[in-house]
Amino acid sequence: MEYRKLGSSDFEISRIGFGTWAAGGGDWTFALGPQDDMESIAAIRRSVELGINWIDTAPLYGLGHSEEIVARALEGMTDRPYVFTKCGMPWDANGRIFHSLRSDSIRRECEASLRRLRVDVIDLYQIHWNIPEEEVEEGLETVARLQQEGKIRYAGVSNFTVRQLTLARRIASPVSLQPPYSLLEREAEDEIIPFCKEHNIGVIIYSPMKSGLLSGKMTRERIAGFPSDDLRRSKPEFQEPQLSRNLDVVETLRTIAARHGVSVAEIAVAWTLHNPYVDAAIVGMRRPDHAETIVRAASVRLGPEDLSEILDVLAQDLAMLATSI
Repeated sequence: MEYRKLGSSDFEISRIGFGTWAAGGGDWTFALGPQDDMESIAAIRRSVELGINWIDTAPLYGLGHSEEIVARALEGMTDRPYVFTKCGMPWDANGRIFHSLRSDSIRRECEASLRRLRVDVIDLYQIHWNIPEEEVEEGLETVARLQQEGKIRYAGVSNFTVRQLTLARRIASPVSLQPPYSLLEREAEDEIIPFCKEHNIGVIIYSPMKSGLLSGKMTRERIAGFPSDDLRRSKPEFQEPQLSRNLDVVETLRTIAARHGVSVAEIAVAWTLHNPYVDAAIVGMRRPDHAETIVRAASVRLGPEDLSEILDVLAQDLAMLATSI
């Protein structure tokens, strides 16, 4: 496993981190379907054994359940990984999720996360979304105060624009940004990632496999069989005409993966890590064997031929998609 310094922090983080969205389980608004708790716990422990030294979670995932699973997985560990969590998407007594960056809301979220994670301080506390925009400044000020009070070690942000990052730098000095980034979602390359590089803000990308589409295991039949509470059922990238284009990309990755003797998923993640400004990628893992496979992605080196083939299929399929809309 390779490690990199995260922005202006003193953290040296593994280039792959454990994502816990799926560990939240099913039966909530943004669920990815049911998940066995014991398999989540085993997957986290196995990933730490293999060198992953940070876990990314959020109270949103399973309405607190994911954070509780992380606490159970890390119980008794002497060499504990960093724990990163988020704020800004609380829920009411009926489980209705809403956005709030008000000071009192964030403080309640922080205290609840500390309890669920069973820690005295959160290693990295991130504003999950920049919504509502008129509350972003108040949210940043609150996170900065939480850091001053010793409840969090570092502040981070997720899904921020360059303009909002500029504001964040003046108020909370975030050490990292989480943008979505994959072969199928490259907008962060234009302004966000270069801005972070210029200002020493670490870049931790999420969804490098685009919710499993680039895992090499996604088929039309599997998609059709998604549980009713799987958020992906309604996403356009899992529907035509985008689905055919995305599966074409996967077939190109399959050829490259065979050449390297690795999985399609590893190639998809390795492509994001090939960007020199990307420090690390969050990868969701449901079982221990997922961890055993995906950690190798950090050591995959894509050559000019690999990169050229990927760019060619992206260009071809984008052209086909444009003519079909």
